Amino acid sequence: MEQTVKERLLALYEQWAGESVGAVSELPPSGSDRRYFRISSPNAKALGAINKDLRENMAFIEFSRFFKSRGLRVPEIYAVDADMDCYLLEDFGGTTLFELLSTRRKDKEIPEDIEALYRESIRQLLSFQTEGRELDFSHCYPRARFDKQSMMWDLHYFKYYFLKLARISFDEQLLEDDFNRFSDFLLKSDSTYFMYRDFQSRNIMVTDGGLAFIDYQGGRRGALQYDLASLLYDAKADLPQELREELLEHYLELLTPATGISRVQFMETYHGYVLIRIMQAMGAYGFRGFYEKKQHFLRSIPYALTNLKHLLSTCNEFKYFPMLYKVLCDLCENQALLEISAEQDLTVSISSFSFKRGIPVDNSGNGGGFVFDCRALSNPGRYAEYSTLTGKDPEVIDFLQKAPEVHSFLENIYSIVDQSVENYLGRGFKHLMVSFGCTGGRHRSVYCAERLAEHLRSKYRIRINLKHLEQDNH
Repeated sequence: MEQTVKERLLALYEQWAGESVGAVSELPPSGSDRRYFRISSPNAKALGAINKDLRENMAFIEFSRFFKSRGLRVPEIYAVDADMDCYLLEDFGGTTLFELLSTRRKDKEIPEDIEALYRESIRQLLSFQTEGRELDFSHCYPRARFDKQSMMWDLHYFKYYFLKLARISFDEQLLEDDFNRFSDFLLKSDSTYFMYRDFQSRNIMVTDGGLAFIDYQGGRRGALQYDLASLLYDAKADLPQELREELLEHYLELLTPATGISRVQFMETYHGYVLIRIMQAMGAYGFRGFYEKKQHFLRSIPYALTNLKHLLSTCNEFKYFPMLYKVLCDLCENQALLEISAEQDLTVSISSFSFKRGIPVDNSGNGGGFVFDCRALSNPGRYAEYSTLTGKDPEVIDFLQKAPEVHSFLENIYSIVDQSVENYLGRGFKHLMVSFGCTGGRHRSVYCAERLAEHLRSKYRIRINLKHLEQDNH
């Protein structure tokens, strides 16, 4: 019988590693149809990717090899299946810049070390943009340049999957005329640089060796402004406007020495690229949320509208596109869209506990939730060097991260809990409880509770109530 793609992927791993697969866990799905697997064996580990879009695979593989040769920190491609629908790549772990931002910020206050990571991301962005000018753009997919055709695709994506599905009224012909004139305005910028296309905090990995970068397979020739707009105006990241201005200034300070482009030239179309990026993202929220009924994508809409409202209030150039300007103003005042934010009141209570003291009681009135038993996992508490530490200490985290069964355990939990979160959000439920228990309630259960909290914060706009019952009671 013919092997499945996953079977071929695992065979590819064993051929590359020279040893049998020890553990395999599938990563939670994101906004694409690609599937990723964390694979490990006694002396090796890798990410396995499965994607039926062969041209997209080719773009990612060739771009990775090029940027790696230029000293940029992208995944090394370890092996590619002959059918090109699966491949192995370097695993940078699971910590993204977005996850750090989400777990460490306090409302609008961003820690200084997170700001420093954003500044370093901007410095490296310029390296991608300038080094990428020498890339073989024949590998680009679906298009080699962010030209008028590409822009019109994004604008129509916004029109059909957001405006129409959100029932926003407009004059079709007048809006189309404005789309044409708006794209011509954007094309005044120098479009000979590499445009990463999706340069945002969820595609920036934070590792012990510094920042690393993923998901650039949609890259093409384009203007510098687009990628900076992607990073600074990502709706889910919700950066304070003051920080956006500081990071823009940081980019502008680096710009002229690296490219010869003046800040005046850059700023001429910058806000236009911010706008088209916001509209492209809103098209994605509409497609995934309104059309595919994936409710958590709708949770980003109020943040995108906040960005849009600020942009319209500070930039007068959009008034030269009257129907587009009217539509955008109508969006910002649309009560049904604004009320989506009022629905974001699901609280997920996550706790770690000791089975010696019993399972935590749900005081919300919902009658339970999930209880996961961590006692089958490797126990650092058995070793003297970890006995006084907890699952929040770096030494214990490192111990558990090296255990393959911990990864598969958590990936299964993510899948189960995600299903309930999305269902609860869609049905307006207010509370979900998830508890992790182990023998002493200090190592494995604490670690797993912390990881689930990070995962949910990075994916959903919900409230997280995290408690470690053994630690909190001492």
